[in-house]
Amino acid sequence: MLPIKALLSSIVLLTMASGCTTTGGVALRPDGTPGPQECPEEAKTVMRALKLRVGDSAWVDLDANQLDARQITLYDGPIESILSENLGTLESTTRLYGQVWTSGAQVVIRYYEVHPPDSEKFPICAVARLSRDQMRKRPESKPGMAILDGSTAAAYIVDAFR
Repeated sequence: MLPIKALLSSIVLLTMASGCTTTGGVALRPDGTPGPQECPEEAKTVMRALKLRVGDSAWVDLDANQLDARQITLYDGPIESILSENLGTLESTTRLYGQVWTSGAQVVIRYYEVHPPDSEKFPICAVARLSRDQMRKRPESKPGMAILDGSTAAAYIVDAFR
């Protein structure tokens, strides 16, 4: 079995050769939430190499700039989250990069890349989730932003965004 550093180096070469993952072109539903989106084959290959399976999850701090806050404010657009525990072979402190949509009743966060410590970024497909409506925006949220109770959620590996 390859050490994690060697495995990550191989993955970086693979993803550099196959191109970059983008978030552009996501169709929006009438309420402004993102519609279905395929997980790119490059991301699926990386996730298989890292032995990340659909449904695997770990806790994340949703916004790297608002750690341990009782309430956080998220805006439509890019987000940087941090794993607070290991996710398969990804160690805690790995950064997750993705996109936030705040138009619906609940915030939607999709992750498209990870950046492990001492490695390059590479593509994945994951979403932030919490049960019991905990990704629901507070009533005082304004258009283009969402106030959430709490600063953590679970990041789940997916094979497509639904």
